[in-house]
Amino acid sequence: MAFHRGKGPRPPPLDWPDIGHLAKWSVSSFKFGFGPECLRDDNPDTFWHSDGPQPHFITLEFPRKVAIQKVSVYLSYRADDSYTPATIAVRAGTGPSDMQDVRIVTLDKPDGWITFDVSAEPNEDGDGFIPIHAYILQVIILSNHMNGKDTHVRGLRVLGPLEDGSEAEDPFPFTTPLFKMYECVR
Repeated sequence: MAFHRGKGPRPPPLDWPDIGHLAKWSVSSFKFGFGPECLRDDNPDTFWHSDGPQPHFITLEFPRKVAIQKVSVYLSYRADDSYTPATIAVRAGTGPSDMQDVRIVTLDKPDGWITFDVSAEPNEDGDGFIPIHAYILQVIILSNHMNGKDTHVRGLRVLGPLEDGSEAEDPFPFTTPLFKMYECVR
């Protein structure tokens, strides 16, 4: 499994677009002041702090079906010790009733941004993995280092696939605002 690792508290510059802003975020539990907003605030000193029994869930619900290529998570074993996730599962589906495990990742004392493909299924070219198309993505903390109960996640990014540039090949592109307004009318 290929990981992209980024040292430092800021998200690493990656080619894949961040699509997390499209989703409604929720978590299984949190301590006051350490809610899901801490996952996206770009502040390495804040973190989501779960409060309750394992497993812990981060759920993203998209208003439409989206292509999801990678997940990037910021963890700090150095700062969080037994609160650091050791095993993370990723589930995806079209609704809460049809969620399926698409990836399970085991981490050994992570410190920094860890980026991994959501899918384990290779693409047609064999040089990467196919994206997952889903309405719901769930990141599940199955276990922590040293059997810790609660968990800390300092950042989370959900990344879409790279644009293939096929839209730029349109021989007669709509360029004026008036034409752009009607280019998707069916």
